[in-house]
Amino acid sequence: MDEAFTHVEAAARSLPDTEITRVDLAAHAFEGLSTTRLFHFHDDFVVEVRPDGTGSVVQIRSKSRDGKGDIGANAARIQALFAKLR
Repeated sequence: MDEAFTHVEAAARSLPDTEITRVDLAAHAFEGLSTTRLFHFHDDFVVEVRPDGTGSVVQIRSKSRDGKGDIGANAARIQALFAKLR
């Protein structure tokens, strides 16, 4: 599971306009901040890697700090990270 966590963290670090702000190696989790390009809104995200049988499962949550809607930015970020993991 450590290898999966390292792979997921590296993929997240490669996303544009994304900063990892906290890493918890023991919990296999990290948090970060993404800034949208157009309006420079800040979105927080949390990624957790959990054991699942003989493999791992990746759980991601992303939420906008600003405004009432995100015009799909959080979903797009999650999809981009999963695309990098394939």
